[in-house]
Order: sequence, then structure tokens, then C-alpha cells
Amino acid sequence: MNNSTTTLAQVTRILDGFYPPSTAQSWDAVGLVTGDPAQPIERVLFAVDPALDVIDEAVNGGYDLLVTHHPLLMRGVKSVATTSGKGRAVTALVVGDVALYAAHTNADVATPGVNDALAVACGLRGVEPLVEIEGQPLGRVGDLESPMTLRAFCERLASKLPPAPVGLRVSGDPDAEVARVAVLGGAGDGEFGAARAAGADVYVTADLRHHPAIESREEDAAEKPLFLVDAGHWASEWLWLEHASERLRDAVAAEGADLEVAVSRRRTDPWDFLVSTSEGEQQ
Repeated sequence: MNNSTTTLAQVTRILDGFYPPSTAQSWDAVGLVTGDPAQPIERVLFAVDPALDVIDEAVNGGYDLLVTHHPLLMRGVKSVATTSGKGRAVTALVVGDVALYAAHTNADVATPGVNDALAVACGLRGVEPLVEIEGQPLGRVGDLESPMTLRAFCERLASKLPPAPVGLRVSGDPDAEVARVAVLGGAGDGEFGAARAAGADVYVTADLRHHPAIESREEDAAEKPLFLVDAGHWASEWLWLEHASERLRDAVAAEGADLEVAVSRRRTDPWDFLVSTSEGEQQ
């Protein structure tokens, strides 16, 4: 058993190696947000969002580092007073002596990364990048082991995702056969064309908006339809956390130090419950 500890600088170096900041999209804000590079790190919590509930979990749980997918300070901030949510978050992290590190679009394009985890949950084989954005491979596309109905595919995917009130929103014939699937964790309604060009029968992503979804359906009116699955932003990206945490723990162990890692089960999906307005079985 290793007896030494590692520092935040060492953990940051490893994470930067997994998810190079240079591969993040130009608008993104990734890397170390709070913390002293010299501070010792023994316990790390992984989560999708640096939400206040998650920060409280990290502070109260005695974690030294919180690694999140989404950045805390995406845009310019002029104050971190506790009169704002961002200010309360920064203050809680600093007072609680918890460092914060974000791996966002650089984790999306990484191999393995966020989209690989979603592809695994979908049961895809022969996986390849869906599209290239700013010189980096974004999304994945691959084939199911065997064709199945859209409903069966969605039910299987739902069993792999963390529970969320809204669940999956699906556009398409539930009895239609699907075999090729495109995925893009998080918001992805800008890549309908890429999914269609890749020959996908179904596109799994999140944050699908009303007008782009309608336009996609109408685009397919005279062609092979592209079925849409909105798996939820938080749920579609949460899948990555387990593998990322284990990978960090193993890398630190290889350098002769012990590191305890955990994945937050706090649901930071902003929706709390669903009231259906549908009738009959199609709910």
C-alpha cells in the first residue's frame, strides 16, 4: 500500500494530461479554478456541476478537491461577494479549503471522454468521431450489436442513465428499427446534419429546442428519418464521472501515492418533477 500523498499540482498535471486544456473550445474556461497547487490532496469528489449542493457535499465530506465537468466561472465575474450564487460558491470552496478543477469541452473531445461513456451506455460498436470542431473530434457514432426498435433502444439506454424526473424525450416511431446511433453528451442540436451525414438512425443528445427539432423532422420528410432522443444534459454527461475518477486514482497510484475518489450522486438536473399532459399509453 502506498503511504505518500500527492499535491494539487500533481493531480492537476495528471488531469491536464487526460484532458489537455489546449483541446477545449475557444469559448470555454477549463482547468484549476480555486486551490493552492502546493496543498495536499487525499480525497477527490467528481460531479457534473459545481452547484452549491455539490460544493456543500465536498466541504462536509472532507474532500480536498472537487472535479466537475461544467466550469463555475464561464463568463467574466466582477465580484465574488456572497450576494450572488457564484460568490457563495467561490466563498464556500475557499473557506472550506476545497480546490476546484473543471474539465469541460476538453473532456468532451478526449478519448476516453464524455462521449465515449455515452456511446458505451448506448451499446455501440465500431465507434468513431461524429464531427470535428475546431480541430477536435466531437461526439461519437457507431452501430448496435443488432438492430432493435426505437422503444427498446430507449428503454435500454434509460436503464443505464442516472434517475432524472424528466427521463428521455423521444421523437420518432417507437416501433421503427434502429441500428446506427450518433451521440453527443450535453447540448447537441447544432449537429443534426452531422448525425444525418453519418448515417445514424437515431441521435442521442440533450437540450433539444422546439424549433430545431421540428425543422429536423421536416428535413427528413422525404428522406430516411433521424429519430431524436433528448437524454437530459446532466444525465448524459454524468456517465463519464465513474471512469474519470477511477482513471485519476490509478494514475496517482502509479506515481506512488494514495488517492480516495468518489462520484457525487447529487442530482443537479434543474428539474424536480414531471406532470404529463398526455393521454393513453404514449406518456
